Amino acid sequence: MVGNLLLRGMIVGVLAGLLVFAFARTFGEPLVDSAIAFEDQMNQAKGETPEPEIVSRETQAGLGLLTGILVYSAAIGGLFALVFAYVHGRVSSFGPRATAALIALSAFIVIALVPDIKYPANPPSVGNPDTIGFRTELFFIMIVVSIAAFCAAISLARALRARYGAWNATIIAGLAFIVVVALAQYLLPPINEVPENFSAVTLWRFRATSLGMHAILWAVLGLGFGAWVERLLPGARSYGRNAGSLSR
Repeated sequence: MVGNLLLRGMIVGVLAGLLVFAFARTFGEPLVDSAIAFEDQMNQAKGETPEPEIVSRETQAGLGLLTGILVYSAAIGGLFALVFAYVHGRVSSFGPRATAALIALSAFIVIALVPDIKYPANPPSVGNPDTIGFRTELFFIMIVVSIAAFCAAISLARALRARYGAWNATIIAGLAFIVVVALAQYLLPPINEVPENFSAVTLWRFRATSLGMHAILWAVLGLGFGAWVERLLPGARSYGRNAGSLSR
């Protein structure tokens, strides 16, 4: 069963990757071209000669981008399926669709949105090349803190459920997650390496597009995977009928 879920998760991940690629190609690559043009202008103003392209820009924006997104999306889809296999039926009594949707929403918030608030994505020419290693470490530290805080919040909610009820326990755990994340973002050093003359509109659109790519990926995984595995898991349809009868 787990192997079947893993395969379906990777397939849905590839489909999500195709949509992400179309989105990135349409909205993201023109912004990258604008950033590269700005970088070339700055180098010319300094009298520096442009470095030769190892890989053509056309390949980077086409085959290279597609390959990178598909590999990443397939891997994320597989991990998503494994998490679903562990969570479904253990953490809550939700059906496959609701479980997949909640996992996807949580992953988007914890892995994409929270780290992006502190360290948003930057286009080419934004950021000092000498600090790329340090900036990458800070970004992954923020992801680790976010994931750890989320796992601790889940444990806290489960511990408080018997005393305060599911709703109040969830609110308390959610507030605790926000406090921990806010404290971490306050303590971690800020990064401000945007060139003075760089277009604020281009920077904002690039960051919004980057976050939109994550939103598409997790939305397709959450909705598509849940709908597909609902037919696979035993008792899923009976759960839906029982839930519907209880709602009436």
